[in-house]
Amino acid sequence: MASRVGAFALVALWLLLELTLHGAAEPLVPAVFVFGDSTVDVGNNNYIEKCKIDCRADYPHFGVDYPDQAPTGRFSNGYNLADQLAQLLGFAESPAPFLSLPNASLVPQVSTGINFASGGSGLLDDTGNGHCGEVLSMTEQVGNFTNLARLWKSENQTAADLVSKSLFFISAGSNDLFEYTDAPPVPNRNGTEFLQRLVASYTAYLKDLYGAGAKKFSVVSPSLLGCCPSQRLVAQDRKDVDKYGCFGSANNLSNQLYPMIASMLHDLSLELPGMNYSLVDSIRMVEWVFHSPSAPSYNFTVLDTACCGDGRFGAGGCNFSAPLCQNRANHLFWDDYHPTDAASGVAAKMIFGDAGIFVHPINVQQLVASRP
Repeated sequence: MASRVGAFALVALWLLLELTLHGAAEPLVPAVFVFGDSTVDVGNNNYIEKCKIDCRADYPHFGVDYPDQAPTGRFSNGYNLADQLAQLLGFAESPAPFLSLPNASLVPQVSTGINFASGGSGLLDDTGNGHCGEVLSMTEQVGNFTNLARLWKSENQTAADLVSKSLFFISAGSNDLFEYTDAPPVPNRNGTEFLQRLVASYTAYLKDLYGAGAKKFSVVSPSLLGCCPSQRLVAQDRKDVDKYGCFGSANNLSNQLYPMIASMLHDLSLELPGMNYSLVDSIRMVEWVFHSPSAPSYNFTVLDTACCGDGRFGAGGCNFSAPLCQNRANHLFWDDYHPTDAASGVAAKMIFGDAGIFVHPINVQQLVASRP
């Protein structure tokens, strides 16, 4: 009976979200600043000369469902998570990528937001550079913002107030876990110490952003990484398959990391006056989709195979010649690593308006309404 009650509650919540979350008439925050990896990158990697093609999304089939069907650097068939959360906050889409902005327009642009995210990056400085050639590390992303905020505050007396009321949206850490589990095992490797390094780095970034005036943080935890198509293939090859048919070692790390991030954020909120946060339990969110693939506003009939990609699970990568599914709306995954526009749309609605099931201690709608 309890499980049926829980299911009814989730359906009722979803119906409520559909009735209320149709985008704000006016933006709910002055600006949105985005940091992290390919789940929220809107084209920064396109401007990094040494970034390899595998870590750019500036060619078809990417963007097939974006306006004008144009690839923009988003690792999606259409909008990504940063876009869809920004839309719920009242913006047209994510703010522009930092590297696309000429120096002369940086200071005016900061008043409505900038996206600093870079596909392939992680919480550690060396994450992504081996596979991708070059990315914007989180250290660089945060440094770019703090330098710009310092300049902006020197030219604008209201800048500090605007920054404190703006949303800082962060989705990072997945690539660190991918690289850790992809690497050949070494003697005495300690997963707990590795995760502690990630959390220590995360803490430092948040403190730097807070020092630059940030007060409102929306943090997306790494999800069940072992369930993306590329990792399902690894699970089969390594014979390390969990109850979802996913790569058990990767999912085990994700499950360990979430409570560490939750504890870190709670402690920081007590240490830093005026800091407020909203943390997404991406693991529980994906588990819910696995158990309830159909809901009032979506119907994911393909949970394990990429829409764009060939081979087993479509894990061969999304490139010019890769086969493309006709119905992107029923696929959970767009390519070998990333969700479809439809899947990230579901996540954005939950991040914005969830009633404490997947997002803690408050949702983003409550976060942006809070006093800094």
